[in-house]
Amino acid sequence: MEKPTPDTPIREPTDRELVLCLQNGDLGAFDQLVKRYQARLYRVIYGVLLHHEDTNDVLMETFVKAYRNMGRFRIGASFYTWIYRIAINTAISYRRKFARLRMSGNAGEGDDEERMPEAFVDESAGKEALRKVELQELHQQLDQALRQLSETHRAVVTLFDIEGLSHGEIAKILGCSEGTVRSRLFYAHKRLQQLLRNYV
Repeated sequence: MEKPTPDTPIREPTDRELVLCLQNGDLGAFDQLVKRYQARLYRVIYGVLLHHEDTNDVLMETFVKAYRNMGRFRIGASFYTWIYRIAINTAISYRRKFARLRMSGNAGEGDDEERMPEAFVDESAGKEALRKVELQELHQQLDQALRQLSETHRAVVTLFDIEGLSHGEIAKILGCSEGTVRSRLFYAHKRLQQLLRNYV
């Protein structure tokens, strides 16, 4: 049997392998799942809540729920679909119960909380001062436009336009038909175009 050489790349364990390890008591496997999904889930949750502090709270709650229910996870199912569904449902529930009410466009302390996360910003545009200002203004307008959508419409926009998931994948996450996903996307895109007509 051929032995691996130092140059042999180390294969990353699959989600299924990590879940199996976790179900067998390996807590380190859960740490790997958290590292693998925390950035993506943050973007999805922020797309629903549009507030960084609340997003961090819901992200933590999402992983707690996932850990507590890991024993009931079916190995043949898709882990990312399962945990995305937990994140979306937790975010929508959190917003309806606890999200703070904020006046749009308020200046002063807390403005940084209202902006899109850095992952949404095109850093290459920062080379030109004018372009950077325009880009920042566009993201602020996009942030305000997203606030005009419902939680479910923001969720489909985030999953489709930012996470790049297919209609079928989104349907599984949200527990609805692909037709419903397409309908929500059509409405959300049309509404965003109306709200951003001076920028796009």
